[in-house]
Amino acid sequence: MREVEFDDIVKSIKNMIIHTAYNLPEDAMNALKKAYEEEESPVCKEVLEQILKNAQIARDEDRPLCQDTGLAVFFVKVGEEFKVKGGTLKDAINKGTELGYKEGYLRASTCDCFTRANLKDTVGYNLPAVIHFDLVEGSKLEIEYAAKGGGSENVSRATVLAPAQGKPGILKFVKEVVSNAGPNPCPPIIVGVGIGGTFEKAAISSKHALFREAGTRNADPELDGFEQEILEELNKLGIGAMGMGGTKTVLAVHIERQPCHIASLPVSVNVQCHSSRHSHITI
Repeated sequence: MREVEFDDIVKSIKNMIIHTAYNLPEDAMNALKKAYEEEESPVCKEVLEQILKNAQIARDEDRPLCQDTGLAVFFVKVGEEFKVKGGTLKDAINKGTELGYKEGYLRASTCDCFTRANLKDTVGYNLPAVIHFDLVEGSKLEIEYAAKGGGSENVSRATVLAPAQGKPGILKFVKEVVSNAGPNPCPPIIVGVGIGGTFEKAAISSKHALFREAGTRNADPELDGFEQEILEELNKLGIGAMGMGGTKTVLAVHIERQPCHIASLPVSVNVQCHSSRHSHITI
């Protein structure tokens, strides 16, 4: 059994959150640069240039990439031989999240869903974090983190299609979601698509798909081809950067799929804005 101190995990989470708030990851930066080079609209090309400049200023001056510093979302793989000494893993992640948002001067965005009262003085500063745990072999702890903003989350959707609708039905649904979203999620966006499982599993899969490096090819040849087909169709919508009518509405489409019930075809679309703030550490 491998033991890691509670406070060491807290510190790692805190540093992860602050770094991610200020530094756009290389995959997102490269995807935006590629979009800038390929964009055909002069107006959208200028918008993309401003987005890239903003990312560079944030990195150089240690400032948040966006005023919406999001809710903290984690996907955590816990080795069966890994143990936290001095507390629970969940508590360590939440404490690290609170310290990261406080010490990084990031906005506290969690509130009561009915009263809309901010929870920073009751539950905690930007708490609770959204944590998805997975128990795996080994003695390592792998943590994926993303700051998920409201603008992109608000336009995400899930449904359950009839099995007979198949791939054409999935493509139609994804196009409807992105078209209806328009400029609201601050495009160019990354689109995560979860297919199969159950209703909630499809939603979780679509969120996790956003963590894949932007533009990397799917290891499954069938899904890879489907991703490219969807990407092409979405960029035909002509929404463009920040809704200014260009050719690069979507930077990447990432699909994750699961087996599902014979009577259903769950599909979820999770949208991420151009400020795709995510990171990955192994302890």
